[in-house]
Amino acid sequence: MLPAKDSLVRHFSVKRIHGAESERITDTVAAEEPLEIRVRYWFKDAHVAESFAVTMRTPGHDRELAAGLLFSENILRNREDLAEIHSLGGEPSNEILIELTKGVDFEGWRIARNGIMSSSCGICGKRSRDSLAQQLPPRPNDDFAISCKLIELLPALLASQQVGFGQTGALHAAALVDLEGGVAAVFEDIGRHNALDKLIGWAFLNGLTPLTGRVVFMSSRSSFELIQKTAMAGAPVLATVSGPSSLAIEAAREHGITLIGFVREGRFNVYSGERRIHSE
Repeated sequence: MLPAKDSLVRHFSVKRIHGAESERITDTVAAEEPLEIRVRYWFKDAHVAESFAVTMRTPGHDRELAAGLLFSENILRNREDLAEIHSLGGEPSNEILIELTKGVDFEGWRIARNGIMSSSCGICGKRSRDSLAQQLPPRPNDDFAISCKLIELLPALLASQQVGFGQTGALHAAALVDLEGGVAAVFEDIGRHNALDKLIGWAFLNGLTPLTGRVVFMSSRSSFELIQKTAMAGAPVLATVSGPSSLAIEAAREHGITLIGFVREGRFNVYSGERRIHSE
């Protein structure tokens, strides 16, 4: 699941210098533009619209990004909570509106925040880590098991579908992989949080959440926010090319997530949930 190539990249004339020599070339770089996500919801029998988030993202799959962000924030809990998603101002647009169905408690979420958020800030504005933990769904399936062989194959499976990274070297990617090595979807973005939100939003809009029986693999480091999003999506495993933060490890252990880092060159480290990994 990849957006059009033109949405991922931009082209600039630059001067390349190598030692004493220089030349004028056209460089392909990762696209980055702001996106405002607005929410229309019901409050005391009246429709209210307000800004929910402003994020710097790579254009493409904005519907998935918006839906994934609201799902990760526990505002959208099932498909019936979402009435419609509109791009404002025509296509392409840097503003999107999500309409919630009546009964969704957006006002409660808004009170728990300290103002407008950015999707890249993760839990910025949350009152406490404990309040965040209370929102998480039940622990992922403990019967799920993944082989070392499949984990070692993840970088190659992802690299073959990283269109934007191949052109720019500057885009993160998030992939959803099954136990047979099938890649259900891959999303790329300048922000690793956005890439995962796009993946989760795609799964949510297609009725695939919770992501039990699937592995989330990312071409980035792992942070607490990525663990939180993975847990909200119900995925039992998060694997990344780079290493985790200390808080990511603590959160993964607390919430039953198998956390794998430094997946490269036929090796990897297991930071949490090693019971799910077998050698066969």
